Parts: sequence; C-alpha cells; structure tokens
Amino acid sequence: MAQSSFVHLHNHTEYSLLDGACRIDDLAKTAKEMGMPAIAITDHGNVFGAIEFSESAKKQGIKAIIGCEMYVSPSNRFSRDQQEKPYHLVLLAKNDIGYHNLIELISLAYIEGFYYKARIDKELISKYHEGLIALSACVQGEIPVNLLNEQKKQAYNCASELKDIFGDGNFYLELQYHNLDSEKKAVPLLVKLAKDLNIPLVATNDCHYIAKEHSEAHEVMLAIQTGKTINESSRFKFGSDEFYFRSADEMDSLFSEYPDAIKNSLEIAEKCEFKFSADKVLIPEYKTPDGSDINDYIERLSREGLLKRYNKITPEIEERLKYELDLIKSTGFAPFFLFARDIVFFAKSKSIRVGPGRGSAAGSLVAYSIGITNVDPLKHGLVFERFLNPERVSPPDFDLDFDANRRGEVVQYIIEKFGAEKVAQIITFNRMTARAVIRDVGRALGMPLADVDMIAKLIPSELGITLDKAIDTVPELQAMINDPEKSKLFRIAKTLEGMARNPSVHAAGVVVFSDKVTNHLPIFRTSNDEIVVQYDKMILEKIGVNKFDILGLDALTMIDYALKMIEENHHVRIDLDNLPLDDKATYDLLCEARTLGIFQLGGQGMVDLLNRLKPRTFEDLIPIVSLYRPGPIESGMLDEYVGRKNGTIPIEYMHPLLEPILKDTYGTIIYQEQVMKIGREIAGFTLGQADLLRRAMGKKIPEELEKQRVPFLEGAKAKGISPEIAEAVFQQLIPFAGYGFNQSHTTAYALVTYQTAYLKAHYPVEFMAACMTIEEDSAEIVKYVKECQKMGIDILPPDVNESHRNFTVQGNSIRFGLKAIKNVGESAPEAIISAREEKGLFTSIFDFCEKVDLRVVNRKCIESLIKCGAMDCFEGHRAQLLSAIDKAIEAGQKSQRDKQIGQVSLFDAFESFASEKMKLPDTPKMPDSQLLAMEKEMLGFYVSGHPLTSFEGIIKRFTNYSTRGLAELENGTQITVAGMLTSVRRRITKNDKQMAFATLEDLEGMVDLVIFSETLKNCSEILQEGNIVWIKGVISNGQREQISVRVDEILTIDALKEKYITSVHIILPQERVSESAL
Repeated sequence: MAQSSFVHLHNHTEYSLLDGACRIDDLAKTAKEMGMPAIAITDHGNVFGAIEFSESAKKQGIKAIIGCEMYVSPSNRFSRDQQEKPYHLVLLAKNDIGYHNLIELISLAYIEGFYYKARIDKELISKYHEGLIALSACVQGEIPVNLLNEQKKQAYNCASELKDIFGDGNFYLELQYHNLDSEKKAVPLLVKLAKDLNIPLVATNDCHYIAKEHSEAHEVMLAIQTGKTINESSRFKFGSDEFYFRSADEMDSLFSEYPDAIKNSLEIAEKCEFKFSADKVLIPEYKTPDGSDINDYIERLSREGLLKRYNKITPEIEERLKYELDLIKSTGFAPFFLFARDIVFFAKSKSIRVGPGRGSAAGSLVAYSIGITNVDPLKHGLVFERFLNPERVSPPDFDLDFDANRRGEVVQYIIEKFGAEKVAQIITFNRMTARAVIRDVGRALGMPLADVDMIAKLIPSELGITLDKAIDTVPELQAMINDPEKSKLFRIAKTLEGMARNPSVHAAGVVVFSDKVTNHLPIFRTSNDEIVVQYDKMILEKIGVNKFDILGLDALTMIDYALKMIEENHHVRIDLDNLPLDDKATYDLLCEARTLGIFQLGGQGMVDLLNRLKPRTFEDLIPIVSLYRPGPIESGMLDEYVGRKNGTIPIEYMHPLLEPILKDTYGTIIYQEQVMKIGREIAGFTLGQADLLRRAMGKKIPEELEKQRVPFLEGAKAKGISPEIAEAVFQQLIPFAGYGFNQSHTTAYALVTYQTAYLKAHYPVEFMAACMTIEEDSAEIVKYVKECQKMGIDILPPDVNESHRNFTVQGNSIRFGLKAIKNVGESAPEAIISAREEKGLFTSIFDFCEKVDLRVVNRKCIESLIKCGAMDCFEGHRAQLLSAIDKAIEAGQKSQRDKQIGQVSLFDAFESFASEKMKLPDTPKMPDSQLLAMEKEMLGFYVSGHPLTSFEGIIKRFTNYSTRGLAELENGTQITVAGMLTSVRRRITKNDKQMAFATLEDLEGMVDLVIFSETLKNCSEILQEGNIVWIKGVISNGQREQISVRVDEILTIDALKEKYITSVHIILPQERVSESAL
C-alpha cells in the first residue's frame, strides 16, 4: 500500500477514561491498514497508555507519537474558581527532552493544578515547552473559544503568545470538521488568524472511536461517565457521529481547501522522533547509616545475621553467602536488599506483623541473614538463582507481606524515609468486565435494573469470562439474542467490554527513586490524594523500573488478632516464628481436613486433597498448594504425586542423579527449582544457565527449546549420560517446567499455613473469632458460624451491652461483633462502645439514644441493631423498638443539644430518669418469618430459628436422608434430601458447557451439590440462593472423603407437592363420623 498523505495527530484511546473508545491495538492496526506511517496518542490529561501504544505501533511497523490533550487554566493552575472552564491544548513529544517536559507538565497538573481536572497554566508551559509541539486543539481550545465568543484580540494575543513560547515550526492551529456548527464557524476564523500571524495549520480529527458505527456505543459510554441514561435530553453528548478514525481520502476531501493542513500532519510526524528506551536499570541510591561503603555494609550485616541464624558456620554456608554477596556487589543491587530490610525492620519495630517471605526472595541466604525473610534456604534446598540470575541480570523483585490493616503505615514510612518526591505507588485500572459492562450499559440504556441484574447474574463467575463465551454457553442468554432490547444491550456491551473504566491504586506496588519520580515517570493523584505513577506494573518492568511489592495479607491480620486474644485470655505469648514444625495436634487437624480458616487450605478442593494426602510433616505440607492448580490437575501430575506418596504408583527415576533432587516429592517434578537442579546435575549447567532453561521450557516456543536442547544433550554426554536418557529427561522436563511452582514462595507460605493450623488446633475459639473478625463477606462469616457449631463453639448473638467492634471470646463462646452487622459501618461500633464505657450499660432504646453520638450512630444503624436482635436486651419486642426509633432519636438529640449549649441543671438526673420511663408504642409482634428474614439480612444467618422449621413435616415425608447422614453412605447411593440453597456458583467446563455448584443447608448441616449441564437446563430458574428445594441425586465421593451430591432432579417444595401429593386422606375417630359431624 502506498504511504498515506495524512497522519492522525489527535486520538483518544480507552485511557481517556469513559470518553475515548479506541482500543490501542485497533488504533495502530487501523492506521497501518490505511497506509499511515505514524499515529499519535493524545488522551485527556494523561499518558496511561503511552508505552502500550508505542509497543503496538512498533508491531505494526509505524511510528508512535506520544502526546496528551492538556487542560489549561484560563488564569492560573492554583485558581479554584468554579466559573473557570479550562481550555484544551494538544502537546506532542518531539524528542527525549520533550517527553520529559510532557510528563513533568502532566505530573504538575495533578500535584498543583488539580481542580475537577488536572490543569496546567501558561507559566508551566513557558517553563517546560522545550522539545514539544503544540496544537491549538478542538473548539474547546483557548483560541477557538475566544474567536467563537468574538473576542478577537484575546484570540490573537493567545496565538502570538503560544507561537513565541514554542517557537516557529512548533505551534500549529488545528482545523477540525465533525459536522458541528461551532466548527463551521471557527474554521474560517482560524484560517484568517493563521494567515495574519503566519502560523501553520494542521488538519485533525478528534478521534474517540475507530469506526463510525461505534458512535452509538460511544454515546452510551458518555452516559456511563455522567451517570445519565441516553434517554435524558440534557445529558452530555458530542453532537455528531463523525468522531471516528477517518481515512486519508476522507480527510483530503474534508480539507480540500487547505491542502497544507493535510501535508503538515506528515511534517509534524516527521519531527517527532521520541522512542521509549529500557536499556538501563534504575537503581535507587541507599545511604548507609554510618557512611560506610554499601557493599561493605551489606556484607557486615549478612555475617552478623548469619551468626544469629546458625549455631555453626559450615563451609557450605560460607560458600553460599560469599557467592550471593559477590553477585549482589557485581550487579550493584545491594540497595534493593537494604531498602527491603529497612522496611521489614520498621514494621517489626512497630509490632506490625511481617510474613516469613514471599516469592523467590525466600531462596536468598543474604535475605535470610539480614532479616528480610524467615525461611532457611539451605535447610529447604531453595535456589538463589531463581531470585537473582547472573546469566540474565535483572533487579531483584522483593515482595513483602504485612498485616493488611497496617499496610498503610508501612507505605507511609517509605514515603517519609525516602522522601515524598522520590516515592510513588503504582496505578492499576478497573475494567469493564463481562458482568460489569452489562450492568453499566444496561443502566445507561435505561433498562429496568431488575432485568439488568438478572442478565448479569446469568454470566458465570469464571475468571476472565467474556460475553461471547457466556452467551455461547448459557442457554438463557442465548434465548435473549432475538429480543431487540437485549440484543442491543449485548451488541454495545461487547464493543466496550474490557476497556479501562477508572484508575485505582495497585494493591502492593511501590517505586523508589534516588531523585524525583517525575524525572522518570508521570504521576497521577487519586481521589484519595494518593500519588501513583501512570504506568502499571507490567509496563514498569518493560522500561527497567523495579518495584517493591508491599502487600497486605489478611492471614497476618487474622494471626495478629488471634495472638492478642490468646494472650488476653490465656496469658500466653506465642512465638509463631519459632514454632516446632512437628506438632502432632496440628498435623492431626490437617489430616482430618478441618481446614476452614487455615491459610491457603480453606477451599473444598484443598479439603479433598488433604483427605488424600494426609500430611504428617512440614515437607508433606509444602507441595500441597503447588499441586492444587489447573496445570498439575489437568496434566495428571497431582494424581501421580498422590499415588506415589500413598504407594499405589511405583517411584521410578530415569537416572540415579535425579533421585536426590526428586526424592522429597516422590519422583514427581513439582518445583521450578527442581527443573533448574536437573539442568545442573544432568547437563552440567550452572544454576543461572538452568534458570534460562526453565524459562524457555515455560514459554514452550520451539525455537527457544531447540536453543536449550542442544547444549543440554551435549552437557549430558560430557557427563557420560546416554543420548537416549538425556533426550527422555529433556522431554519430561518440558511439560513440568510449564506447571512447576516457585519452591521458595510455596515454602514460605507453607510456614504461614502451618502457623494458622497450629492456632486452630490449640486455640480454636480465639482462632475462629479472629477469622470472623477479618471477614467482610457475610456469606463467609456464615461458613465460620457453621464450622463453630461443628466444633462445639457457641456463637452468641450481637448485643449492644456485650458486643465489641470485632468478634470476641467469652469463655468457650464467641460474641458476634458489631462491625459485622449490615449498615453499622466502621465508626458506629467505636461510638457505641465509648458511650457504654463512659456512661454505663444501656437500659433502653431511649437511654441508648441519649448516650451515643447520634451523628455517628444514625437511624439506619439503630434500625439494623434492632433487626438483628442486638437490642433484645431492652424491654419490648423488636416491632415495638422499631416503632420507637424516631421518638428515641428525637429525645436523644434534644438531650444532647441541651448539654452542648450548657443547659445543665439540678433536674438532669430527673430528666435521665424520665427517659427511662418513656413508653414503647403498643405495636403487635411481627411474625416469626419476618423476624428470621431480618436476622438473615443483617447478619447473614438466623439467630431465633430457621425458615425450614415450618417445612419439617413435608421434608421428612419426601426425603430419605438429612445432610448429616450422607457422609456414611457409599459412593453411588441414590438419595433424596431437602433444604435451602445458600450459595450457587455457575461455571463453564473445558468443553464449553455450563454447570453449577451449590450448597444445600438443612436443619442438621450442609452438603455440596454438583449440577451438570443436562440437569441444569431444567432447573436453572430454580437454582437461586434462598430457595427451599427438594433434591434427588447420587452420592459422589470418588477418591475423596469429602462427599457431594450429583443432582439428577431438583424441585421447589410447591412443585414437589404438586407432583407427589395427589390426594388427601382424612382420618377421623368413628364417634365423629355422623351426618351432623360431617
């Protein structure tokens, strides 16, 4: 294709959030298809997508031009005048200086100029103009706005000023035609101004979507952005369907009167030569406390730490330490280790719980010696080169786990220690996933919310599910395609699916520099005033920026809560970091698979695996998490490991050299580090070379594999290993390398698993209270409640006079925490407890409203407390208390106002006494069903009874088992049970068929249900949480001890009655059978 005569210089991708609808790859691909040699990105106020865009353009063989459509304050960036509407100005980076000036401007717009929009001003433009080309922007630019408002002088002054700032050949007046009246008026005025002031013109199209037919989806996107529906006449809209990616011919035709404006687009593209580079790793500077050399300092710390870690320094330990230190020194990576150490030591000094290790860092003896990790890499055979490879030098990636509740303190410490200008967190983007986009688009189209919710819930909750896949596999969704309204919903939703919706802060990533962040990266200020870099973690890796992952781990939070309660209740302080790893009670618990709440092992799949493996040592525990993943399961690796461990499959080694490497895993390759060790022992590779082998095998690219195969076979030959065995070993490694897990990571996390299991085994009440405290999902809390019942632990209902913020231990019982009640929130529990401690126990609802801060404990909160039974300690039933809320609040507010203004008298005591005597309204009691429904709504479970109680008779008549009796049955037994569906989860199988998993609860327990596609077709509508159903099915346990029911038939109780109750027999005593009695 001949080169195009035109280049698009004004384009908005999906990163002009909820304003641009161009996917980056589609934009670059379309430009290439149209023969354009270059393409620009000019998103609103950011460069979120710049590097992704640059890579996409490179793949297409065209030039990427990095730019931004900035917002410019009419007065100055510090102005907070709501009447000022910022102007638009497009800036394009010509070179490296221009790019760095662009990111400085963008960053300052967020740091100093943010007011509804991120704004710059003429002062900043003057300071940071070098290396930039400016375009006057759309009709929202300062020059066209003034021209349209007949402010000719201001327009000319602005144009002259910008020309002077940027210099000849670096400032252009934009001409745009989107069939808007404002543009038709502006273009001739701009052309005249350009001629008068000798400023060149450039034609652009303000591209917000690729194809013209996408304008409808774009209109919906704008409605989503503004919270409107497309039916509202006052909503924000563009006014035409011409904001698409026009071809060069279309642009030539539109601007045929101004050929130079077309030609200048190419001229500008030729001037822009900036390219991203990732040649250099940015290493932050670390200043040692005593001013000593950094390499001497880390060696001294390592050797001091080594003496504390080991009773005797063996030659093996000394050799490993020296090897690691030499590599750290030669790469210059000591600062990363020392930064990580500082962060960990700060946390420990503030009693913030720190994890024993995460990721491949646990394989470093230096990290262990200086206190970053708490896992002995030598004892567990962990490999340093998995963390830092001398054959492929890249900076070490430290992932650090902290108590989730206190992660913010750690991040704040990093900011304060290293300097606010040198530290930033990392951005991430929430995207319009399948369910989310259906909800967004449905609302914007004005569809009934109940319909939208129903459609969204039909989409399986499978990670990464797409709308196309959901529609293909869910019959109910397929049936909707012929409905015009729903067909339109799907069509528009597919156009927008997967696009970025809004930015947020990455859960872990933090970057640290020796100088200002903005010398290297653009920054963005979040709605919570957090500073983040504008490139996400994947992009940062590509451009050589290393990060620290500062993660909040809920398990550590739970452990902290449990340890504090144990110390308070038992006066015992447990040192979890130095537990014996052979505790019998802990392994008994694991072998019995009583693992709800135990880190990593709480899911049903893990329960099944534990039942098969019966771990009795820490070495048995380490592989479990590695094995329970899709790769090992689908490849048969898991079953092979279980069989070998249990002695049903013989353990065989292809070569004697493999036995020491694979002995602990019964001849099965589980870990990536094992692949590396095999490369060393069989082929004579260094561990660094072996890590390259592992990477190549993981990618499964034939060319890369062949590059490794030849030296592997040659190395094996040199060690006297036959070509046949060497080839067999190499081929065996390939699939396992893809499924292999990081041994360093799984070892460190197995330690946390063991710690939580130890706590559950020895301090079950405190452990369960801690588990419920950290859980925010009421459905998960219900699981813990059921587990407590099995364990013989009573759950005491919430009580305003007894409950604390969190779940607390009372003897062998757990008192429900106030925070876990729906609508109570974060602040109200503290206000209630504070009032109770300062002013005494509450005696009535009136006394409660007089004592608590009603600005915090609002009406909705009080209503929720009553509904869940937390005020059952007061006189009166719940209906009376609900009826008295307004009266109690009014009296409480009056009392508090009087005290605030100083109306305190000798009669205060009598007034308080009078509040006790206020009468509750004479309201009838509510039915039990309503009472139970309120408890379920507020707490997630029932306190006063169970809805199934009223169905006991019919359930007993038409079932042959309760859930409690199912565990004793043999596999394949036909059963009938009934109960309430408490959870329903739909999934897509490998064969793209829909199936479902559910939980059935009766008065004696619960059981998992499996519903395959054929059965699901006939019961999909019935399969809703809260429905009371009758099940006919078959016991299914396979090789597992944890049973489930494969469902063959499912009916509602009403349908059951209709199907099986055909007549009613009335039995009367003989003496009552007479004409008069009848």
